[in-house]
Amino acid sequence: MAHDAIKLTAQDRTNYGKGASRQARRDGLVPAVVYGHGSEPRHVLLPAHATALALRGNENALIELDIDGEKLLTLTKAVQRHPIRPGVQHVDFLLVNRNERVEVEVPVTVIGEAEPGTIHMIESAHLAVSAPAVAIPEVVEVDVTGVAGGTMITVADLKLPEGVEALADAETGVVNVADENAVTAEAPEAAAEAPAAEAE
Repeated sequence: MAHDAIKLTAQDRTNYGKGASRQARRDGLVPAVVYGHGSEPRHVLLPAHATALALRGNENALIELDIDGEKLLTLTKAVQRHPIRPGVQHVDFLLVNRNERVEVEVPVTVIGEAEPGTIHMIESAHLAVSAPAVAIPEVVEVDVTGVAGGTMITVADLKLPEGVEALADAETGVVNVADENAVTAEAPEAAAEAPAAEAE
């Protein structure tokens, strides 16, 4: 959980448009916008390298922006990346305060040693949760240790950090633990049905 915000220095953006954005990126800067709490959107520029490091591996990073000495606590809401080149193209930040709760999508990851002869499949890649703005988990961990094949781990089975609540229904499937033999047996049947379906 990110109780401490990552600090980034920013500057107010004065030039707009695609040409200005391209020039900013050539200068090693990332265009960004800060909005929320009823305020007008504020356009800023961030150092590209520091921004890429701050946002790496954390979809909901808590960022403290320092704009000429003014401190703004923000939550990363959207990150645009280039489809080929590394780096960040644009960031949307939501203004937050340390006492409020926010609703975010958190990626699901599997931990633990699976039972021999079983295989797990993630049914829900992300889980919607409500959490304190200063304590958003980077991931939701699902432990498959000792879970028998044929078991669907649901939202109700998850052990979420203190203060974090799932927004999905309790019976929503998150991780499916299946018997390897059952999965292998189903595959040939599916392949055999495909030509018949095409013939029809």
